[in-house]
Amino acid sequence: MSLEDLGEKGRRAKSERVTGKSGADAKPTLKTIAELTGLAVTTVSHALADAPQIALETRQRVRKVAADIGYLPDRAAQRLRTGRTNVISLVLDPHEEILGYATSMINGLTEALRGTAYHLVITPHFSDTPQIDPVRHIMRNRMADGIVFTRTEPADERVKLLMENNFPFICHGRTELATAHPYVDYDNYSFAYQAAKKLIAAGARKLSIILPPERFTFAHHLRHGFMTAVREEGIGFEIARGVTLDSKSDDIRNYLFHRMGEPERPDGYICGGEVSALAVMASAYDHRLELGTDIRLVAKQTSGLFDQVRPRVETIYEDLTEAGLLMGKLLLKRIAGPAPIHELQALQTV
Repeated sequence: MSLEDLGEKGRRAKSERVTGKSGADAKPTLKTIAELTGLAVTTVSHALADAPQIALETRQRVRKVAADIGYLPDRAAQRLRTGRTNVISLVLDPHEEILGYATSMINGLTEALRGTAYHLVITPHFSDTPQIDPVRHIMRNRMADGIVFTRTEPADERVKLLMENNFPFICHGRTELATAHPYVDYDNYSFAYQAAKKLIAAGARKLSIILPPERFTFAHHLRHGFMTAVREEGIGFEIARGVTLDSKSDDIRNYLFHRMGEPERPDGYICGGEVSALAVMASAYDHRLELGTDIRLVAKQTSGLFDQVRPRVETIYEDLTEAGLLMGKLLLKRIAGPAPIHELQALQTV
């Protein structure tokens, strides 16, 4: 038997002596961990709560012993004692335009929460119900210690509600409210501006952009960046009518196919996501238009999809995993206590 096996056998035996039970009947407690580590019960409790006053080495040792013996906290008792749930709720609105959006965001958030007492719970929101409903439900029932949500609006009711109630949150996207609030956002103005400049430099003479629904703040940022570039260059342009980035992919493709068959069609397209970019490529192919000559394209890339596409497509990257990581870190900072608003804001640059 190895030294490691002997050590594990010793810990198991000691655990059985402490609990008075063995095998599947044993239910480890804070006292069990205290006996096994030689620490006070209060120290163990603080270490498991990731309290900063407990040395990192001690916190790691306590968490390892807790994991080894299968300790699970009584969350109901914990909530009564501390007033905290140790839950972060991510409110997600499923939409197909941004590939891997939810997965990337979740990966970043879980990385930020790793090694802490917090775990992530996904709360779905569907577009046929008010955005504020799931946020109000979580806040009123104290189902989480902090909320993350996306797709902000200029006068976002969720931001107003949470700010008024001093409830910790962070949103992916900005508002136009007078009161500053926590956020992580991507510089969509610069994306649209740079994408337009790239197309013009490549020889495009009439540009088109498909925007998100007008109610979202980032639709305004994209429009502003696009219009600034085309006005600086004095070039022809159009903004797609009848479809948005939230439209079904077939509807976007049908719109583009019809438009490419008309006179004075655009020859340069800015796509705020990979689905709309694929629709541009499919429509061009069906019209026997050559990508890079007859039709030029710049797409926002959020996955590795276009790394495998030929001919190569010009892309500008938005790192959604980094966005999730930043949101998780900033939200934990907000939950820990008051902080200046500017320390709870981050803008991802192009």
